[in-house]
Amino acid sequence: MSAKTNKALIRRYFKAIDAGDVRILETYVSRSFVDHSPSPDQSSDLDGLRRSFLHFQTALPGYHTVDDLIAEGDKVVARVTGYGTHEGTYRGIRATGRKVQMAGIVIWRIRRGKIVERWSASHTEDLMRQIRSPRRSGK
Repeated sequence: MSAKTNKALIRRYFKAIDAGDVRILETYVSRSFVDHSPSPDQSSDLDGLRRSFLHFQTALPGYHTVDDLIAEGDKVVARVTGYGTHEGTYRGIRATGRKVQMAGIVIWRIRRGKIVERWSASHTEDLMRQIRSPRRSGK
């Protein structure tokens, strides 16, 4: 698949997950998916991704912006910002109602039109500060 096609897949993926239906993951993610940076207490397979998705959807519902998107060969790299509201328990902290945002960099490997691998780095520490301190809340 071309770099342009792979970038379009990632843009559609974010639109779909922001719509909130966890069943959409199978449309974009391979059954043999491997997450090299899974969320704490999550497995590195498709089931772990599904659980992480549901956890974020419940605890911090919101949306993403794809701020930069670069592709070469079978890989797509994005600088992404997630925006949400702390409406459920996240890492042991009960809902505060605060608006939050978290930036991250994600690399996906795509094969036959599906995401097969993912590596990510997120500013989780900043997210935790925003949840705990009203002075640091996001936009």
